Amino acid sequence: MKRRDILGRVAAAGVLATPAAALLGGCALGGGGDDGDGGDANRAEKTADNPLGVKTDAPLEVVIFNGGFGEEYAKAHQAMYNEKHPQAKITHSATPEISKTLQPRFVDGTPPDVVNNSGAGQIDFNGLVSQDALADLGEVLDAPSLDIPGKTVRDTLLPGAVEVGSYDGRFLVMNYTYTVYGIWHSAKLFADRGWTDAKTWDDHIALCRQIKAAGIAPWTYAGKHPRYMSWPVISTAIKFGGPEVATAIDNLEPNAWKSDAMRTAADAWHQIVKDGYILAGSPGLDHVQSQTAWCQGQAAFISCGSWLESEQKKVTPEGFDMAVAPTPSLGAGDKLPYEAIRGTAGEPFVVPAKGKNVAGGLEYLRVMLSMKGAQDFTRKVSSLTVVAGSTEGVELPPGLTSVVKALDASATNGFNWVYPSYYRKLERNLVDAACGEFFSGRIGPAEFLDQCQKGADEIAADSSITKYKRA
Repeated sequence: MKRRDILGRVAAAGVLATPAAALLGGCALGGGGDDGDGGDANRAEKTADNPLGVKTDAPLEVVIFNGGFGEEYAKAHQAMYNEKHPQAKITHSATPEISKTLQPRFVDGTPPDVVNNSGAGQIDFNGLVSQDALADLGEVLDAPSLDIPGKTVRDTLLPGAVEVGSYDGRFLVMNYTYTVYGIWHSAKLFADRGWTDAKTWDDHIALCRQIKAAGIAPWTYAGKHPRYMSWPVISTAIKFGGPEVATAIDNLEPNAWKSDAMRTAADAWHQIVKDGYILAGSPGLDHVQSQTAWCQGQAAFISCGSWLESEQKKVTPEGFDMAVAPTPSLGAGDKLPYEAIRGTAGEPFVVPAKGKNVAGGLEYLRVMLSMKGAQDFTRKVSSLTVVAGSTEGVELPPGLTSVVKALDASATNGFNWVYPSYYRKLERNLVDAACGEFFSGRIGPAEFLDQCQKGADEIAADSSITKYKRA
């Protein structure tokens, strides 16, 4: 099967919905200003062979978020850059705390040339965009592909990839991966025990009962990042009530979190709490600890995105065969079928406007978006990229194979929500805290939704925060 066809259908269903305007706010970040970007001194003449005007011996600094994908893929991309520009000295570093490491450098006007602005500690895009701290990546899109003859970089990308990183019509953020979110299990464990995926909520609860009787906890989750569990709750509500459930939440509509669909979904998910289907101690685990417990067979299910396989690569037992599945349907009245699954482009890369080698930064992204660069990434980290057709000829591991199959089954029924991009604080702080209370059993469904709605109302009433409307 071809990812262009699969993801094209998914994108057509609105999965790749994104902010349509700049996200404002944050501290002063030393933007581009009237004097142009910081890399003009390292620009060379643009030619057919050098369409971005890279000064071939100019140094390049790349900072990578050291998270689920690690940093080896980036080192490979840097080696590819050196194949074309062997005289360029590349400085590579990786950190799990992008904001703490780099925000001071943005403020004083000395940022790196390429930044993988990802992870829980990413720099808020509100400030980066509003203060012109990011270079326009449109040049990359219009440049010829490095290794696909006759096509520009734009021509090689999956539908929706550009829109995800565009603000007020300017392409400022390259989201490199395509992430699918769902419920993960071990195909080997299920085969050994004779268990099958549950397509309805009633069947899921019956399966949880079986799993618990076998001495295994049905569920675990990242108690220190409990927003991971908001994803299946919202997915269940969207499948029950339709995509308009997500639109209302994204647009901060009154009582969007307390809609009939959200109430029905929260009531359903409360059952795994009150019936004791969550691994003891989960509220105290971080994402790696909970995922490791899951890999060790202490729990059958976990909510995560498709970076999971790469993040757990070192501790996943041989033959574990992780697989993703959609959230179960609540019943015959659901507006979306069981197969509908959430997916979106992610893992953001930027070229700071004040970097010393802006042209080199743009060229580095062109390397990443080459067929060679994309295929190497997929081989190394078991994740899809936004480069069309880049999995063809690549042997995929079990988890990623299941992701592709899930996307194919979802077809045009894919969905997504974007309120975390519009209002980062709402998910990372307010919804996160409410999920922590809910899934630890300290509050019930009504209180959970009340807390989420209170957080949304706080954002809506804050005149210092720019508001956005998703169509």
